[in-house]
Amino acid sequence: MSEKTLQHRIDGPDDAPVLVLGAALGTTWHMWDRQIPELARHWRVVRFDLPGHGGSPAHAASSIAELADRLIATLDGLGVDRFGYAGCNIGGAIGTQLALTRPHRVTSLALVSSSPRYGTADAWRQRGVVIRTNGLDPIARTAPEHWFTPVFAGAQPAIVEWAVQMVRTTDPGCYIAACEALASYDVRSSLGRVGVPTLVVVGSEDQVTPTTDARTLVAGIPDASLALVPGTSHLAPVEQPAAVTELLIRHFTHAWHDKPGPGGQAAIGAAAPKPQIAPPPPPQAPPAAIESGLAQPEQDRGGTYEAGLKVRREVLGDAHVDRAQAAADDFTGDFQDFITRYAWGETWTRPGLDRRTRSIITLTALTARGHKEELALHTRAALRNGLTPSEIKEVLLHTAIYCGVPAANSAFAVAQQVIREETTPEG
Repeated sequence: MSEKTLQHRIDGPDDAPVLVLGAALGTTWHMWDRQIPELARHWRVVRFDLPGHGGSPAHAASSIAELADRLIATLDGLGVDRFGYAGCNIGGAIGTQLALTRPHRVTSLALVSSSPRYGTADAWRQRGVVIRTNGLDPIARTAPEHWFTPVFAGAQPAIVEWAVQMVRTTDPGCYIAACEALASYDVRSSLGRVGVPTLVVVGSEDQVTPTTDARTLVAGIPDASLALVPGTSHLAPVEQPAAVTELLIRHFTHAWHDKPGPGGQAAIGAAAPKPQIAPPPPPQAPPAAIESGLAQPEQDRGGTYEAGLKVRREVLGDAHVDRAQAAADDFTGDFQDFITRYAWGETWTRPGLDRRTRSIITLTALTARGHKEELALHTRAALRNGLTPSEIKEVLLHTAIYCGVPAANSAFAVAQQVIREETTPEG
C-alpha cells in the first residue's frame, strides 16, 4: 500500500453498485460493522481507515482535500468510477469534499454526525498541542462522553471500552494531522455547489456536531433532507445501528424518488420506523463576516495580505487575530495591515525555514529583548507549530547562555504559565 492510497475492506457482491463508508476521527472501519450485513445485500460496500487508524500505515495527511485524493486513488485502483458515499464526522467532511471537487464520481451522499465546519480552528490546534504533550490517553478517556449518551454508555460497557481502545491505538501524529485538517476545513460558503441528493443524519443528543450544524448543511445544500435520531449522541451508527441502517437503505435505494422537498426532516426512532416529514427548518443566514476595523476592504489588499492573514491565523490562532482586528481603528489599522503583510505575508511565508525553526528564532529574540507579552503569545504559537515543552525548555536554556540569565529567568516564568494552560487536558 502506497502513501497515496488508504487501507480498505470490501463486502458485498462484486457486480453490485458501490457504496463507500467513511469513519469518524479516532475510529476504524469497524464502527460500521453493524450496518454491513444489510448494506452488503444491496451494494458492494467499500470501507476505509484513515491514516494511522486501525492497521492503516501512518502516512499522515494534513488536509481534507488530501484525504479525498487518497480515497479517489484507492477507488481508482479498485476500478470504481461512480459510487454512493456515507461518512461520519471527518468521514462526512471527506464526502462533502468529494461532492464539491469530483461531482461526476459521487451519485448520492449521506452525512452522518457531520458539519460544514467542525468547531473552531483554535480548538483543533489546541487538541494537537495536548496530544503532542500528553499522548492520546486523555482524548481516549473522554471519547465515550462525547460519542455516546450516558444511558447507552452505562448499558454497553464493552462498546465503551472498544471505543477507548480505538483511540488509544491510533497513531498520535496522524491524529494531530487530522486535527490540522479539520482546523482548516470550512465549506459553509460552498454548500450550494453540492449537486447530489444528500441525507443529513444527526443524533438529537449530539454535542460534537449538534442539530444546528445539521440544519446548516440542509439549508445550504440544494437537494438535502434532515433525519433526526432521538436519544442518540455522536456515533449514531454505533448507538442506533438499526435506525441508521434503515435511513441509508432508504436513501440510497430509492434514489430520492419519494423524498421530501429540500429541507424536509425525517424523525427516526430506535426501532427505525419510516420517516415522518416535518416542516422544513427556517432558512439560515450565512455566517457573519468578521469586521476588521480597517479602512481598506480585504478584497483590495492583494495576495500578500491574504497569505499573511492565513498564516497569522494558523500560528497565533483565530481568537487573537480576531481581537486584534476588532480593536483596530484609524490610528492602529495601518499597523495591523503592515504586520499582516510584511511579518506574516512576506517573512513567515518564505520557504527557507519551516515554522518550527521560525518559532525557535522568535522565542530567542523575544527573550533577549524582554518582550514578555509577545513571548507568551509566541510560546503558544511554538506549541502550535510543533515544538514540545521539552524543546521550548532547551531553547530557553540555550538562550540563557547567550542572552543572559535574568532574561531567561523571566522567559521561563512566562513560558511555564503558558505551557501549563495549553497542555493541561480538559476535564
